[in-house]
Amino acid sequence: MKKTALPQKIKLELTIDEVNVILELLGNQPFVGVYKLIEKIHLQAKDSTESKLKG
Repeated sequence: MKKTALPQKIKLELTIDEVNVILELLGNQPFVGVYKLIEKIHLQAKDSTESKLKG
């Protein structure tokens, strides 16, 4: 039986300007190929900023 490898994850620390550049570049790509990644970036950014405001 073949084991399914879990996706490797990394943690990045970027400035808001850097994230905005990434999102701008992704926005120029076909929606179907990037929408899940854009959503994930937005959710993580939201969680990050909310936790900093509470802390």
